[in-house]
Amino acid sequence: MRVWSLHAGLAAAALLGAYPALAGVDATSPLDAAQAERFARLALACVHREYPNKVAHTLNGDDDVRPPRELTPAFYGCYDWHSSVHGHWLLARLARLFPDAPFARDARAALAQSLAPQAIAAEVRYLEGKGRVSFERPYGLAWLLQLGTEMREWPDPEARAWSRALARLEAAAAARLEEWLPKLAYPIRVGEHSQTAFAFGLALDWARRSGDAELAGLLESRSLAYYEKDRDCPLAYEPSGEDFLSPCLAEADLLRRILAPPAFASWLTRFLPRLPGGGSATWLRPGLVTDRADPKLAHIDGLNLSRAWMLEGIAAGLPPADRRAAALQAAARAHRDAGLVGVTGEHYEGGHWLGTFAVYLLTRRGL
Repeated sequence: MRVWSLHAGLAAAALLGAYPALAGVDATSPLDAAQAERFARLALACVHREYPNKVAHTLNGDDDVRPPRELTPAFYGCYDWHSSVHGHWLLARLARLFPDAPFARDARAALAQSLAPQAIAAEVRYLEGKGRVSFERPYGLAWLLQLGTEMREWPDPEARAWSRALARLEAAAAARLEEWLPKLAYPIRVGEHSQTAFAFGLALDWARRSGDAELAGLLESRSLAYYEKDRDCPLAYEPSGEDFLSPCLAEADLLRRILAPPAFASWLTRFLPRLPGGGSATWLRPGLVTDRADPKLAHIDGLNLSRAWMLEGIAAGLPPADRRAAALQAAARAHRDAGLVGVTGEHYEGGHWLGTFAVYLLTRRGL
């Protein structure tokens, strides 16, 4: 049974009451079958593509010099471990939402290959190996939990088997976060993988869905300790040149998961005091991408997509009559349109991961 804190329970009850469509998979998602096919094909093209590969791997001896498919046999594709993990999440999400689409059979076959019990057991051994205490922490671990969330919510016999296989790796990832959080004296306020706010949001969604009350409570209490007193976030300083996450918006998107709408509205007034009350999108313009073949500069396409879902999340966390919601939604639409332009697959630098961000946005997963 899922156990929530008082803050979280009030926030969720108010949110679901104001936005009934958010209680389950959103049937009015702007994602259509043709888009789903295109995004699924991006993930299918990479989840078992071993090279090129960027391995964040600590060598303890000659025996550790092995190819990616042997080091992490479930998640060795898509250029790096975390992209492989969320590429598998994309396939699970879309196969669940479009079970009769042409890509669904291929997606299920790919999931069956990667999530075989022996492959996941090897992943657990790797994660728990010597010198890997900070491996993929927190971004990759959070996406692993998000994959677990998708499997837990998928009412399908095969998905239940994959979920059982994944459970031990989920537990290892959750334990790694539980061990780390009490020792983390300060939040990590950057626009890339080590950012805490975004990862905490994914992990908190998993903890609530899985019934891990200990991790949920720890994430809530640490999030409030890190962020509740923040004021006047310097949104004008964003983005940095290689960001794919907004430090300011991710923080607000996290706290709307924890604070009830009236309390969140008051906090947001202090945190983003210049957020307008009208319906203009000009207060926050999408980031400019100058070279999609450059793997770091292509991050800005991801920033536009993640900003869009964070803006939608912030709007959803406000009371229904809050006038700031219109400006948030307008900016979300502008960022969504700008970000989707870059999800083409023309360049592997973006093609191996941007589809995930598009699907997370268009299926309203964070809501």
